[in-house]
Amino acid sequence: MQTPNNHDKEEPGSLFYNEEWQVVTEDLAGHYPQGLTESETQKRIEQFGFNEVTSKPTPKWLIFLRQFNNVIVYILIVAALLTLLMRHYSDAIVIGLVVVINAFIGYFQEVNASNALENIKQMLSVNATVIRDNMRVYIPARELVPGDLVYLEAGDNVPADLRLLDTDNLRIQEATLTGEADSVLKDSLVLPKDTPLAERNNMAYASTAVSNGSATGIVVATGIHTEIGQISKNVSDATQNKSPLTKELDNLGKGISWFIIFVAVAMFALGWFMNIYTLPVLAMAIITMIVGSIPEGLPAATSVILATGVQKLTKQQAIVKTLPAAETLGAVDIIASDKTGTLTKNEMTLQDILIDERHYQLTGTGYQPNGDILWQDQIIDPTTDEKLEMFLTMGQQANDTFLTEDKGQWVVNGEPTDASFLSAYYKAFGVKEPKLKEIDRIPFDSDYRYIARLVENQKGKRFIAIKGAPDVLFKLSEQQQDFKRQYWDDASENFAQTGKRVIAVGYLDVPDNTQEVTHELLAEQGIQLLGLAAIIDPPRPEVIQSIADMRQAGIRVKMITGDSPSTAKAIGQQLGLSDDIQTMTGSEVERLSDDELRDVVPQRDIFARTTPYDKLRIIKAYQANGLVTAMTGDGVNDAPALKQADIGVAMGIKGTDVAKDSADMILANDDFSTIKVAIRQGRRLYDNIRKTILFLLPTSFAEGLIVVMSILLRQPMPLTPTQLLWINMVSAITIQLAFIFEPAEPGIMKRLPRKTTNKLMSRHDVIQMTYVSVIIAAVALVTFETLNASGTAFEVASTVAVNIIIFGKIFYLFNIRTSAPAFSSALWGNPMAFIAIGIMIVLQLILTYVPFMQTVFSTQALQFNHWLLIIATGFIVLIVAEADKYWRLKRNKKALF
Repeated sequence: MQTPNNHDKEEPGSLFYNEEWQVVTEDLAGHYPQGLTESETQKRIEQFGFNEVTSKPTPKWLIFLRQFNNVIVYILIVAALLTLLMRHYSDAIVIGLVVVINAFIGYFQEVNASNALENIKQMLSVNATVIRDNMRVYIPARELVPGDLVYLEAGDNVPADLRLLDTDNLRIQEATLTGEADSVLKDSLVLPKDTPLAERNNMAYASTAVSNGSATGIVVATGIHTEIGQISKNVSDATQNKSPLTKELDNLGKGISWFIIFVAVAMFALGWFMNIYTLPVLAMAIITMIVGSIPEGLPAATSVILATGVQKLTKQQAIVKTLPAAETLGAVDIIASDKTGTLTKNEMTLQDILIDERHYQLTGTGYQPNGDILWQDQIIDPTTDEKLEMFLTMGQQANDTFLTEDKGQWVVNGEPTDASFLSAYYKAFGVKEPKLKEIDRIPFDSDYRYIARLVENQKGKRFIAIKGAPDVLFKLSEQQQDFKRQYWDDASENFAQTGKRVIAVGYLDVPDNTQEVTHELLAEQGIQLLGLAAIIDPPRPEVIQSIADMRQAGIRVKMITGDSPSTAKAIGQQLGLSDDIQTMTGSEVERLSDDELRDVVPQRDIFARTTPYDKLRIIKAYQANGLVTAMTGDGVNDAPALKQADIGVAMGIKGTDVAKDSADMILANDDFSTIKVAIRQGRRLYDNIRKTILFLLPTSFAEGLIVVMSILLRQPMPLTPTQLLWINMVSAITIQLAFIFEPAEPGIMKRLPRKTTNKLMSRHDVIQMTYVSVIIAAVALVTFETLNASGTAFEVASTVAVNIIIFGKIFYLFNIRTSAPAFSSALWGNPMAFIAIGIMIVLQLILTYVPFMQTVFSTQALQFNHWLLIIATGFIVLIVAEADKYWRLKRNKKALF
């Protein structure tokens, strides 16, 4: 038995399409026409494995443990253990709960990970018709091996990658790989080496569907080596990048954690060396400092802000699967979008009709029969234009496709191009069929490239309606005396150059007793050419304005498609992708190294005739330029790029399960313009998270600073760990959450995307954080010491200090929640802030006056003059911060002029 000579050819990209099928059969040790023997197939299964795609899932327990791999979490766990050893059980429980809750939040986000591989497996055909031992048998598709002969017919899913040996009017729907709506006419002719995937007409690929005809092919690739298998591998290998915000928070968390550790160690060493406190008291003081300084509420606050943003997006038809994805869109520089079904409707639309020298235009997009017919920009009645009525009727009759309405959606059973003629007819005359009777027909055939139908009208008159390739119908029309071949050739070429598919329509009157339509009859008698139709998958109307708005926001939209460069460029010009659109083909992408591609992609607007692997490389190239990249798509061919992108966006209605599982966000309404809404929301979320951080850190550091200053001054500790945890807890569930409802800043969609190299906090932010921390800590300490020295009870002085920190937070909130002055119309922009403050004050009154709370938190009731002191000291924070904001706004205004 001969074995495959070089089975590494089974790898994707092997040039089977560039070889004669006899050579391919010999290389794969196949036997035509008798097929492999049973013993040969068993040996090859042992050698190459089954025809299936496998994946190794991550255990759920490992996903959960990963949530604890964080410096802040390590510090909190150590703090909880120390407080537990010192028998401060309430402190230990509260700290432990914070750690566990944050872990569960992260876990549930991650377990929503992609199920794309499972869906790809389900796309592989279950069974296959194979020729073995000179017999046609039906076997499980997983048992196919390289060298097998497979028989295909209409309705089959292609079970493996095949080099076609012979075909009979074979048409295959390849949208899963190329994303293009129309089925592809196949043959067995040798193709050039640089033929892109979408044009390999002598190949049939696993997971694609046979729509017409039949064929025999030899298996050249199985399982992971098929094109669809490589998509699954690319999906599996695609790296899930952290969102820009997550990276910024990680870096911030590490910086804060190491700083707190350094200060804690230094203070412990200093306190021990100077014998400031006894060892247990010193240890508790350090733990108090750590618990007070660490913004343990930050992960929870961030998650809540993101979760509410996700909820809002869901109401606006954008379903976000992970919380960080909601914010990532706000940082996007590039939106790389699939064309078909995303920027366009994936519904072929007849837009132009040329009859003689009259150019008609049709309004409305997609299959839904809503629209008008225009001539010279005026709506016309087709029933008053005999030639136009004849054209539309012949286009509708020369057809074997069905267009039906199902629950508000117009569904095609047949060829999308043919459906466009049905939609055009319905626009003109309503959703009804002409009263004509079919006598005979010639179905579309690749050898003749037209469809013809013999029909009879109510008067018994018979005629043939014909529709097909322009060059073929032009030849059949040459018997017309006044036929102007050059005029029609030029018209056809002009339409084609704008990316439109051109179809010619004609008819032939025949005797009333004609029973059959034949190729010979049409060739002998010729036809009467009626005109040309120009068809395109049109841009979604709402997308054009969205792209214009995104360009204003500094976001560049790039088109990545399997379509031809001319068609893609025509659509790109209609969409307004760029003032000077630059295109690049998949073949050109393949010839470049990763570094060369990285340098080229920023200048390109359209990538045409791309493979799924090309799309993946293009996304990586944008990311290599430091650009936050979103990918939108709806097909299996988009899945690797969707997963690799910083945020993948899939279509919810027409998107495949694989695309939806690979994406981070799903547009439930398939409306690309929803991305603009999501970007605005993402930018608002980032602003509000940043404000939360700038609010949390100064107040948290103030708590730690109080402890540090008490140690250095050898003063009694004014705050207990439970009081600090109370401060952090109540602010986290009240005033901190006011940022959830903070509206977007004015002009949010007119500013450029933030740079990923930018730090979360600017130099000014650090300065402001420092002076706010110092003011709150100093005022609290000075007040505590003053009251203590005047003979006020320790518990009363401590309670005053707690309330000073809380009211310092309240007054600081008014400053930090908006970039505008606090005492302006912006003050009333967020009513929820006042509700949160009201709840906070009620909780403080409970802490201060309820006996149970006094026992647990070591507090005492305060007098009226104490409250006046607390409010006055809190107001200091607002005055200083607002003065800083005033001078900053004034300086920035001067810089503009």
